[in-house]
Amino acid sequence: MMQRFIQSMKIQSRQENLVYLALWGMLFAVPVLSAYVRTVSNADISFNWSEIWMVWKLFAVFLGLFLLHNFLLAPLLVHRHKRIIYALLVTIVITAFISFQCTHRPDPRRFGPPPMEMRPNGMPRPPHDFRHHKPKHVPPFFIGERDIVAVIILILMFGMNLGIKFFFKNRIDQKKLKELQKENLEQQLEYLKYQINPHFFMNTLNNIHALVDIDPEKAKDTILELSKMMRFILYEGDKNGVPLTREFDFIHHYLTLMRLRYTDKVDIQVELPEEIPDKTVPPLMLVSFIENAFKHGVSYQQQSFIHIKVNIEHGQLHFICQNSKADIPNQEKGGVGLTNVQKRLYLLYDNNFTLDIQDEADTYSINLVIPLL
Repeated sequence: MMQRFIQSMKIQSRQENLVYLALWGMLFAVPVLSAYVRTVSNADISFNWSEIWMVWKLFAVFLGLFLLHNFLLAPLLVHRHKRIIYALLVTIVITAFISFQCTHRPDPRRFGPPPMEMRPNGMPRPPHDFRHHKPKHVPPFFIGERDIVAVIILILMFGMNLGIKFFFKNRIDQKKLKELQKENLEQQLEYLKYQINPHFFMNTLNNIHALVDIDPEKAKDTILELSKMMRFILYEGDKNGVPLTREFDFIHHYLTLMRLRYTDKVDIQVELPEEIPDKTVPPLMLVSFIENAFKHGVSYQQQSFIHIKVNIEHGQLHFICQNSKADIPNQEKGGVGLTNVQKRLYLLYDNNFTLDIQDEADTYSINLVIPLL
């Protein structure tokens, strides 16, 4: 599934590049077609490649600026949402383009005498030295009409580039949204399957049954925690985000139930932050790693441990889960698996997350860093 999704994104990128290639190909073909039509329609006009080459050199300047904008500037706005940096860099590029236009063009005032003036009787006036001729109503030469048109074309070209990029990004986002909705539904169903697994309920209910005679109050509390877990899965599991407090409560209930199933040979430690910000995380994301630790790292025959630590720094959640590696791990079924969790992380955060997995001889550790929403 992950490979197919990445392949789909690559296809979208190729389609976008093909659109640009087609547009620029047609643009560079216009001077050739124009010269060909003029040559066919008028036998006195010859096909002049030098004129076409001059036009192509002008187009090459715009093509270079387009490539700069397409691969360096536009992604800042479209993918990284750096509006201020994008606007600043585009302003610098346009300013540099105007300076280039004004310093690399011929001065029409340097070439040839001014037009010959006519007398009222239709006869030409005596010629004057054009060096002393001062044309009337000459606009400032720093920015001419052609410069203004060129800048407008450049701005429109950048706008066209952004429009196409946003179009293809919207298509990718729509696919991501559909995949995420499907993944959330599958996640919820997988957890429901796990939670209603008879083996899971048998062990949990047997432990609760044993507590009824030993500690009735604790048995009641345990049943209440189990009901809270089921309520969270049923009503919160399909949402895009849940408050951190709700996710941490779920982890607490889950660990409480799991402690009932194991003896003191299993060292279960959890460290959660005291101050919890008003942020959200994807539901059942963290417990996926915890469940995987119990599934593969706990043994009934030997000393085992599961250590969980959560920190919140600079708007990011740092989650660490370490567990021992059992020689004969539990063969319980259920859970969503690390592959599906990784895919879900990619759909939610693109590449804006860190997942470091350390598989050593005796220990297995997960280090996850995700931005808080």
